[in-house]
Amino acid sequence: MRVAIFRKGHFNAAHRLYNPKWSDEKNQEVFGICSKPNFHGHNYELEIKVTGEMNPETGIVMDLKKLKEIIQIHVENRYDHTNLNLDLIEFQDKIPTAENICIEIYNILRLQISEDLDLVVRLYETPRNYVEYPV
Repeated sequence: MRVAIFRKGHFNAAHRLYNPKWSDEKNQEVFGICSKPNFHGHNYELEIKVTGEMNPETGIVMDLKKLKEIIQIHVENRYDHTNLNLDLIEFQDKIPTAENICIEIYNILRLQISEDLDLVVRLYETPRNYVEYPV
C-alpha cells in the first residue's frame, strides 16, 4: 500500500536575482526590485513529500524523526541565515531563483532518502509564491 508522508521545514536567507552577463538595466527589466545590488531576504518554508510502500512490519513509509533530522542537517543548517549568492557554492554560477533553490534542495535530499521512495520538494518563497520539484 503506497502512502505519502510530509514534513515541513524553514530557513531564512538572502539572495539577489541577477544575471552577470546582462546590464543593470536588463536585470532590472527581468527581475525588478529583486535585482537590487544589496540583496533581499525571504522566510522560506519547505514541504517535503515522501511516498512509498508502507512497511507491513512497522506500519510506516519512513521514520518521520529521521526525515526531520535529514532536513535539519542537510537543508536548514546549510541554508539558514545565509546569503545564497555569496555563501553557497551551488549558486556561484546559478541564479538563486526559487526554482533553482528547490531543485538544489531536492538534489541534496535525494542523496539522503532511499531511492525506492518518491520525493517531492515544495518551496514557499512567500505565502503566495511557491515552486515544486519534480512535477
